[in-house]
Amino acid sequence: MSPLSVTSIAVSSQKGGVGKTTLSINLAHAFARVGVRTLLVDADPQGSVGHSLTRQSRLLSGFYDFLLDPSLPLEPLMVATRLPTFSLMAAGRASEYDVGGNGSHLARVRAFLRGVAASGIQICLIDTAAGLFGISGDVVAACDAILIPQQAEPLGIRSVPKLLEELDRLRITNPRLNVLGVCLSMVQADLPESRGVAAALRQVLPPGWVCETQIPRDALFVRASARGLPIGALEEGAAVQALFDALRDELAAKLSHHAG
Repeated sequence: MSPLSVTSIAVSSQKGGVGKTTLSINLAHAFARVGVRTLLVDADPQGSVGHSLTRQSRLLSGFYDFLLDPSLPLEPLMVATRLPTFSLMAAGRASEYDVGGNGSHLARVRAFLRGVAASGIQICLIDTAAGLFGISGDVVAACDAILIPQQAEPLGIRSVPKLLEELDRLRITNPRLNVLGVCLSMVQADLPESRGVAAALRQVLPPGWVCETQIPRDALFVRASARGLPIGALEEGAAVQALFDALRDELAAKLSHHAG
């Protein structure tokens, strides 16, 4: 990957409460821990990533500050972490930015991604607000790929037709949008209803869309968030971190295949 090449991945879902921010944080950490220069961007106006990782997030400038003023240099908005290859960008002044309107943000998001590429970042994960419309839809339309977290519950299957409809609409703007997959989260292995969601989704989604790696419901996520850490930074988090490492490798293979 050249210094001016970045792969941008929107982590987006139709509804909230599906583990999207948890997935974004720990997947970004999984890429960074193998030496990939990774930026995790909080594009959720509620600042979910920032709240999970730093108590100072409300004081930080970030993504929406750039959208308000695209002349801002990006690198001062990137917050370093203990891992040299892992940087964060807070949401910033989201309350001052009009997040509505499909298509109205596209040029600014594309300018943002060009700036990220120029900074030497290799993977840019963008945690969006729920819904594939407004600013979230434009972030997806500007990105190379989308990863869709889906809570492992039967009710989620009912939203699939709407999901496919929204992705078709976004692909009008970006025909090259790569759907990396639907990643099941909050899986409860002891419940047959939860275990059966993957099989049910494979029947209604295109082949290969359901990720092989599944993320369980685990109290360790709450503990990690309370300490402002990705789960891999906890001594007891190795087993769950291994799942995010597996997901990273699964997605990297899909990205490589798509690029080829």
